[in-house]
Amino acid sequence: MAMAACTPTYDIVVVGGGAGGTAAAVEAARCGARTLVVEETPWLGGVLTSAGVSAVDGNYKLRGGIFGEFADSLALRYGGYDKLRLGWVSNILFNPRVGAEILENIARESGVEVRFGTTATEIRHGKDGRPWRLRLSDGSRLCARTIIDGTELGDVAAALGAAPLNDSRAVQDLTYVAVVKEYDHDVLMEMPEGYNIDNYRNCCLNPLADDIDGNNPKGQKLWSPDQMLSYGRLPDGHMMINWPIAGNDFYADYLDMSQKERQHVFYQAKLRTLGFLYFIQHELGYTRIGIADDVFPTEDGLPFFPYFREARRIAGRDTMTVDAARHPYASDRYTRAVAVGDYPVDHHHYANPDWKELSHLNLGAIPSFSVPLGVIIPVSVEDLLVADKAVSVDWEMNGAVRLQPVLLGLGQAAGVLAAIAARSGRHPSAVPAAEVQAVLLDHGCYLMPFLDLRPGDPGFRELQESGVKGEVRGTGRTVGWANETWVNVPE
Repeated sequence: MAMAACTPTYDIVVVGGGAGGTAAAVEAARCGARTLVVEETPWLGGVLTSAGVSAVDGNYKLRGGIFGEFADSLALRYGGYDKLRLGWVSNILFNPRVGAEILENIARESGVEVRFGTTATEIRHGKDGRPWRLRLSDGSRLCARTIIDGTELGDVAAALGAAPLNDSRAVQDLTYVAVVKEYDHDVLMEMPEGYNIDNYRNCCLNPLADDIDGNNPKGQKLWSPDQMLSYGRLPDGHMMINWPIAGNDFYADYLDMSQKERQHVFYQAKLRTLGFLYFIQHELGYTRIGIADDVFPTEDGLPFFPYFREARRIAGRDTMTVDAARHPYASDRYTRAVAVGDYPVDHHHYANPDWKELSHLNLGAIPSFSVPLGVIIPVSVEDLLVADKAVSVDWEMNGAVRLQPVLLGLGQAAGVLAAIAARSGRHPSAVPAAEVQAVLLDHGCYLMPFLDLRPGDPGFRELQESGVKGEVRGTGRTVGWANETWVNVPE
């Protein structure tokens, strides 16, 4: 098929099967659009699965849409929601492999075509501006009306010329997560390259620690080794190692690096994690804890890529800011709400050697929040949507929007928007938010983070509709690590 003479093969091609990209593809297919996902790894889910961050951050009381479906599937698989709370960092923990199986089943049953082990090597517009022409790494050529960037770092949007948001300060630390388990015999590893005991001595209470009173960057007293290891305990007995206190966080300004430079940095991040595991074995005495051999189908048993807390961010038709979260009715963003979150503004910067000079680390509290549709629509490129961390959100607010449930919600909105545009022949930017909101409500999604009623409750849809119209307003409040908004605030 000649690239110059191309009729649409797909309505929507999602490049990158991350959390948001997967949700976008599922929703688009369910809305009747012919949808393809191009994913480099063997798994769907991105941060939830392929990066090993299988502890859901936030939205436990806001389980709607595809996020609610995924969470319910996990509960069914493990025997109830109480079985998902073995670790203390989250109410929903799971084996990444199980999560990937569930997401692939949901995608297949929804009619999504997935090409694993594949990348897009060329994407460009036709002479008339539509449709998109793509060349894939498997040699195939195809066309699509709409491209959705579901990559971890927003590389597709950047390559296609989506204007970057001019709000990029210090890049958050990344983490090469490890999923480990306890064997019935010693599994002592050799000392990894570049091992430095000083990176880890203050990870927990132990004889080598020289800061036990909370003088570490996070200002926290040290936990016991068992508390540290139980942080990410998974339902099947595995443990997720994603520890921010002198653990395996790693700093690198990786966003604008070449692929070769990135791979070098990611290798260094992997060594930081391997060094942490070496410390756990050799200094803390957990000689039987080692990398699980039954989770990731990789040569070293580690995830396919690191946990990226930061991506490139587009300049979108809306930009979600931390002030908008704190003062939701100060603008009309709430009228275009399509996803919700309740996680605090959580930034990781303490692996950065200059963290003491970073004056913007004291991040304030926010209530639960809604995110407007325009954050996924670039101002500068038509027929392109963004469905993962590269959405239009300011640097500070990225600390709350980057979490898995919000990405799933924004991805679901992107799928609805792309499907409506394909069906009606419009550009996505020409579709009113109200049309997208109506479909999301049909599919049990939250638009406003009101806790008064849940999806399926009588009056839920009417309350949500009244919320985006401004007929009722919620009152937000900060409640530890699970912020809330109520129309009728309980005593």
